Amino acid sequence: MQQDPNASLVGTEYEVEVGPVAHGGHCVARTEAGRVLFVRHTLPGERVVARVTEGEETSRFLRADAVQILEPSKDRVEAPCPFSGPGKCGGCDWQHVKPGAQRRFKGEVVAEQLKRLAGLTPEEAGWDGTVVPAEGDKLPAGQVPAWRTRVQYAIDAEGHAGLRKHRSHEVQVIDRCLIAAPEVTELGVEKREWQQIASVEAIASTGSTDRQVVLTPKPGGRLPIVELDKPVSVLRVGEKDQQIHRVHGRPFVRERAADRTWRVSEGGFWQVHPKAADTLVQAVMQGLMPRKGDMALDLYCGVGLFAGALGERVGEKGAVLGIESSKRAVEDARHNLRDLDRVRVEHGKVESVLPRTGIDKADVVVLDPPRAGAGKQTVRHLAGLGARRIAYVACDPAALARDLGYFAEAGYRPVTLRAFDLFPMTHHVECVAILKRVAASS
Repeated sequence: MQQDPNASLVGTEYEVEVGPVAHGGHCVARTEAGRVLFVRHTLPGERVVARVTEGEETSRFLRADAVQILEPSKDRVEAPCPFSGPGKCGGCDWQHVKPGAQRRFKGEVVAEQLKRLAGLTPEEAGWDGTVVPAEGDKLPAGQVPAWRTRVQYAIDAEGHAGLRKHRSHEVQVIDRCLIAAPEVTELGVEKREWQQIASVEAIASTGSTDRQVVLTPKPGGRLPIVELDKPVSVLRVGEKDQQIHRVHGRPFVRERAADRTWRVSEGGFWQVHPKAADTLVQAVMQGLMPRKGDMALDLYCGVGLFAGALGERVGEKGAVLGIESSKRAVEDARHNLRDLDRVRVEHGKVESVLPRTGIDKADVVVLDPPRAGAGKQTVRHLAGLGARRIAYVACDPAALARDLGYFAEAGYRPVTLRAFDLFPMTHHVECVAILKRVAASS
């Protein structure tokens, strides 16, 4: 009988030897027939029974969960979170891994992406291969740092709060998220029912007592009276315009970093780990070494974090231009940096605004692009400005490596690279690369 090429393999089980860790929170394994599996909830070197969760007969690879551990790794621990494991919450990838091993695996992923997409060894990238934990996060195996200051809860059909399952719209109802910051947990979002609500984002600022929830009602849903365990501002996402509107309380939270207070309005972007903003500012400024009188750029500048640090260092004769696509973030950045008249913030996409500014030279540049990276067009434009140093802040090692390849074509190479574990228990890692001009490739 001829086999259906579109036949689903979901539920099929294979006994496999697990290979290296890969970008995305899984490891690579092969069946005896040579079929590639991307397996979650396992570790390199383990022998497991892997159950397929996605894939068909003709798929290039299959996604799977390790549902039985036949030969465990020495780096394995029992997952502290009861909601972690096959078919459960998709928020954490490495609950079953010792903290030191998590950082080692993240380092292996960064190294693999650098080699594959940029043709760079760690040494050529100026990196010692380590992934550094944030202050206070170096905990014994079995303990989980409570770091996440912003948690997006999904709401199930009965109104219970939970988190999405991996690559799914299904909701894993929870009574507590272990990686949530204490100030988020104290709100008690999980304790109450959220009828007619699709999602609840809980925000607890660092450096102030501000707390906020952003509610997204179901289509046609009415907003409930919100009574949580701590005082909180309430915002809602409009059904028609998808914009965030104030219901009561402040429309912003106040964050503290780099010796300044930052207004972040209406659920806008801010680093999720409480130590992240200071850690990244320090790494960027140490790498850029801005001087008095410099012309500096801060691209994808958000509410102005790096622009503020640059503005303090370039002095009255220097200048800083920030560019940001979010109109609300631009308003916040202008408010946050209103005491620094040498800093200007423009609204729009970097690839559109930067050419229109007429700027043909810059001394130092920092860019912190979204997960997709900056892209070839923006990289080429930046390289043409002849900056002494460029700092690239990256939340995705694949996008970083791709863009480093584009920078190499344009005559820039990394001189240092640092990696930080600002997302413990997940596969995510933050990198800061410092680039300098070298002889352009022929």
